Amino acid sequence: MRAYERLIKYAKYEAASDRASDSCPSTPEQLEFGRALAEEMRSLGIKDAHMDENGYVFGTIEANIEGWEGPVVGFIAHMDVVRDVPYQGIKPRVVENYSGGDIILNPEHNIVLSPSEYPELMNYVGKDLVVTDGTTLLGADNRAGIAEIMTMAEVLLTNPEIKHGTIKIGFTPDEEIGRGADRFDVRRFGADFAYTVDGGAFGEVEYETFNAATAKITVKGRNIHPGTAKNKMKNAALIAMEFNSLLPPAERPEHTEGYEGFYHLIDIAGVVEHACLTYIIRDHDKVKFRARKELLKRITELMNAKYGEDTVNLEIVDSYANMSEQIKPHWHLIENAYEAVREVGGKPHSIPVRGGTDGARLSFMGLPCPNLGTGSHNHHSKLEYACVQAMDDCVAVLVKLAEKYAKFGKGK
Repeated sequence: MRAYERLIKYAKYEAASDRASDSCPSTPEQLEFGRALAEEMRSLGIKDAHMDENGYVFGTIEANIEGWEGPVVGFIAHMDVVRDVPYQGIKPRVVENYSGGDIILNPEHNIVLSPSEYPELMNYVGKDLVVTDGTTLLGADNRAGIAEIMTMAEVLLTNPEIKHGTIKIGFTPDEEIGRGADRFDVRRFGADFAYTVDGGAFGEVEYETFNAATAKITVKGRNIHPGTAKNKMKNAALIAMEFNSLLPPAERPEHTEGYEGFYHLIDIAGVVEHACLTYIIRDHDKVKFRARKELLKRITELMNAKYGEDTVNLEIVDSYANMSEQIKPHWHLIENAYEAVREVGGKPHSIPVRGGTDGARLSFMGLPCPNLGTGSHNHHSKLEYACVQAMDDCVAVLVKLAEKYAKFGKGK
């Protein structure tokens, strides 16, 4: 089975994560998907394939070199999709031999995927694209990565002439809400290093991520009949709006790129009595990242001085750190990935990840873990798509990496 066929198959699993849940995984649908993946892994001949008590799915491809001893490489992807975009009832289809120009995803609602807005589409003229009907995401983030890892496993296990060492596979829940590595047991996983397969275009080799945190601001108000409210009412919803207005408007995701950080308001709710703002905070630079958190603290102090002590409460939770400092001592991971991409006929490139991966957290937990592209684009969007042939190339890169790390060991 080709990787894109698996991607289409996985679309039926409505496994979004939910930051409002405290369970692990955060939703039962991820358990359903995980059980299906573990069963598929066993059917392929992957050893000790199982889902653990926290919904993580693991398995091992045993070395096929007699007496082999050497480093163990892992490949990791995440099972959940985002909840912010419609994710139920995904209807994937294949646009064959893309000719350039607009792709009408949904004529009824006039939903169009156009190279005028997404010029990278022109890189895929003559290729086949997996798209949706424009009313849901596709889920290529990160089902494309899962599909490619599974297909790599099938290739290795059905072609014993391809020599490889021991390979570990891991599929995590709740990556999209920043918890993918929370209960990942690095020691039990048993790899010396790994790659997450959770990027965009084929050829991406990523080792710089944001520093990341989530900030939750709660506001306590005081309600009273508006007819007698003068000097008595304290409107929490308006105070929340004022808080947001004190953040720099140019430092939002829609105005930033490259190494530029941002404050991203992802949820707001409020009435007169109480209100809540939730932000994600991102910056590649550690000093600027700390400064962003300090600004939120200063605004909180300012608002409490203005409206009364304990009116505004701020809670900041760090999610992950820029993994570059953990990857650079293991530069062979980047060099080998570059070589593998070239050998498959691609052009490797590295860009700062304007997001995060499980690999960012895992790298700080002792598992160096750069990120590879999946041949997909427009993640977290109804205009998400993947290229069939690029996914095949990504599989070929994973196979090449398995071969390369076999040469790091000893055996007959």
